[in-house]
Amino acid sequence: MINFHTPVMCSQVLNYLITKKKGIYLDCTLGGGGHSEEIIKEIYPDGLLIGLDQDIEALEFAREKLKDYQDKVIIVKSNFTDLKILLQDLGYKQVTGVLFDLGLSSYQVDNKPRGFSFLEDNFLDMRMDLSKQFDARYIVNTYSEKELWEIFSKYGEERFSRSIARLIVKERKNKQIETTKHLAKLVTDVYARYKKNRWHIHPATRVFQALRIEVNDELNTLKRALKEAVKMLEPQGRICIISYHSLEDRIAKHTFKEMANKDNLKLNAYGVRILSKKPIYPSENEIRENRRARSAKMRVAEKIFPEEVSEK
Repeated sequence: MINFHTPVMCSQVLNYLITKKKGIYLDCTLGGGGHSEEIIKEIYPDGLLIGLDQDIEALEFAREKLKDYQDKVIIVKSNFTDLKILLQDLGYKQVTGVLFDLGLSSYQVDNKPRGFSFLEDNFLDMRMDLSKQFDARYIVNTYSEKELWEIFSKYGEERFSRSIARLIVKERKNKQIETTKHLAKLVTDVYARYKKNRWHIHPATRVFQALRIEVNDELNTLKRALKEAVKMLEPQGRICIISYHSLEDRIAKHTFKEMANKDNLKLNAYGVRILSKKPIYPSENEIRENRRARSAKMRVAEKIFPEEVSEK
């Protein structure tokens, strides 16, 4: 059975994102439709919801979940870097609110052929968009040692990135690294050498994170998408970003600060007021009920009029 995760911080999302019921709201990470379902319940029948995802399996699930509101829901297979073109093709120039809920769904982690998790033995894949050819197997078996340790260090913040990269290159000379278990064992072997089997999280966690980010170009895509999303917001429109690790949160924080700086402002394009000076966290009750919420952080910004900038 398909199992998409319980949406995180739904009450906070609704509170910050929905400023009017007749608005147009864009869910850039539709997934199983959890947040979208709550948003459309709030704005139906006056508002419109547009949901994007590059995962065809997620789109099919969400379409069924939202079928009772289909006259006010548009679902599109798209990467969220294509916001401007996508909205123009749909006939819309601006939207009232934009939501990004980053990271993986429970379905993507649990679905064996996708290769996101090292808990089961699956082929190394990690593609969000299954129509793409570039996957984790290609990276692990073709990237140079230097390229591997750089992505493990940059995207995974892995302290043993050099040793792990060195062992991967040595191993693949004898046998291609095809499966999640094979790769996870190599990483664990490095940790066992230095940490003597003492660790709080699985040793392969950061390496798998780094590979997933590289396969899907997640961080570069996010930077571009945030700026595009703000351009498409109407005045007083809002953007909410839920992230699950420090790299994503850092991008959201610095991108908002850059767009809130009046010296860097491009009038009528960027220009935001940051509504969350510090990250917004889920409640303790939610964390107890939904384990995935434990690492979540949300940041919120509001589009401002150009004339408001000159007054600051």
